[in-house]
Amino acid sequence: MISLFELVDTILSLFVWSLLAYVIASWLIVFRIVNPNSPIVRQILQGLTAIHEPILYPIRVWQYRLIPNMGGFDLSPVVVLLGVEYIVRPLFRSVVFSLIV
Repeated sequence: MISLFELVDTILSLFVWSLLAYVIASWLIVFRIVNPNSPIVRQILQGLTAIHEPILYPIRVWQYRLIPNMGGFDLSPVVVLLGVEYIVRPLFRSVVFSLIV
């Protein structure tokens, strides 16, 4: 049971770190530090996009309905990070520890 908990906790950590990498990569492309036409960069971005866009898109839709135009600033990664760190992970830990005890 503990090893399953550690596996899921590690997957959540990898998700958070890959989301941060996705955000940083998008900034590097916007500021023209990285060329998105490079094959390696394109493959990395396609992988990160496939992982994160299904989660970020519904939050973006809500964001654009509730908050007026913020000049292209996207809050969806912040919402996902806060949700994982302060809702999903604590709930998961409390469920696992209640099953153990």
